Amino acid sequence: MSNAPLMPMATAVWLVENTSLTFKQIANFCDLHEVEVQGIADGEVAKGIKGYNPIISGQLSREEIDLSSKDENRPLQLKGVDIEISNDEKKIKKYIPLSKRQDKPDSALWLIKQHNILKDSQIAKLVGVTKNSVTSIRNKSYWNYNNLNPKDPVALNLFTQKDLLDAIEKAERRIKREKKLKEKQQKTNSN
Repeated sequence: MSNAPLMPMATAVWLVENTSLTFKQIANFCDLHEVEVQGIADGEVAKGIKGYNPIISGQLSREEIDLSSKDENRPLQLKGVDIEISNDEKKIKKYIPLSKRQDKPDSALWLIKQHNILKDSQIAKLVGVTKNSVTSIRNKSYWNYNNLNPKDPVALNLFTQKDLLDAIEKAERRIKREKKLKEKQQKTNSN
């Protein structure tokens, strides 16, 4: 894995909006292309992505930003690559206000579109909806399907980037297993 911050696009959005760093510095730090960062500044790239503050997450310090803002040839340094991703609040079901509840089906749709290798049960567990809801969103029979707007659940704080990466890895392992099993069956059948 490269030394990019968590949620590089959202971090770039925040850096563009809140600092005087050059596009090149932001691009290098976020492991993006300079043209992408220029596009973020112009509002053509990362539409709808909420800025992610790298200072709050402990990936950058205010001093680091200030030093690089004064010297455009100085690259930003990612603070401590092993970011603390806490698992303390893992099993606590938190109350979701009414205004946020639409985010769940929207997030399920986003996961179906962006990571279609995830099983419905995995999406349901991540987002916190029923498996039936996810299945109906996938086959477009969900009662409110026409009003759904795919939204990134990590940016909405429904779960962490680590949760998403773990789920994707699990799905990839499952697909590999199924593929091996299929090949094994084909060999057995051809003999």
